[in-house]
Amino acid sequence: MEMREQKTALLINAHLTYPNRSEGKLNASFQEVARDFFLAQGYEVLETKIENGYDSEQEVAKHLAADIIILQTPINWFGAPWIYKKYTDELFEAGYVKREFLDGDGRSRQDMSRQYGSGGKLLSKKFMVSATWNAPEAAFGNDSQKLMQGKTTADLLLNITSNYAFCGSTILPGFNSFDVVKNGTPKEDLESYRAHLEAINIS
Repeated sequence: MEMREQKTALLINAHLTYPNRSEGKLNASFQEVARDFFLAQGYEVLETKIENGYDSEQEVAKHLAADIIILQTPINWFGAPWIYKKYTDELFEAGYVKREFLDGDGRSRQDMSRQYGSGGKLLSKKFMVSATWNAPEAAFGNDSQKLMQGKTTADLLLNITSNYAFCGSTILPGFNSFDVVKNGTPKEDLESYRAHLEAINIS
C-alpha cells in the first residue's frame, strides 16, 4: 500500500488588539477550529500570529511548505488590519526576490500573448480567507444596499486574494462571520466553519 505524503496547513491570524475593545478572542476561536480540523485530518499545522512578530524568510518557507493557507482576520475599515498589509508586503517581496513565489508578472517581450498574472509558482497551493465583520450579511450581494451596491465580500477582499492568485494559488470560497458586534451568532458560526472546511474538499 502506497504511503500518502502528509499535507500541511498554514494558519495566519491577522488580528490586531485594541485593549478593552477588541481582544481577538473570536478570531482566535476560529483559528482553533481550523487547527483542530486539520490536525484531525492528519495535516501538519503551521501557524503565524502576525501581532506577535515574524521573520519574512521563515514565512516564505512556511508558504512553500503549505498545501493550504488560511488567513483569519477581522475586517477593520473594510480591510484586514494594517499589520497584515505590512506582512504581505514583506512576505511577497521576499518570495519574489529569490523567484520562489513567482517569476515576474508572467508577461514576456518575446511572447506578448502571455497574460499579466501568469508567472506564479504557487500553483499547487490553495488560499482562503475566514473573516469576522461588524457588517450584517444583508449588506452584501444586494443591489438595494446603498453602501456596497451589490458588491460581495469576495469583491471587497480582492486586494487580499489577488496576491495569492497572482502567484498562482487557487482561491477557495471564503467564510464570513457577520454582525459580530451587534447581532452575531458566534457559536453557530464556529460550527458552520467546521462544515465549511469539510465542504471545500481540501483533502
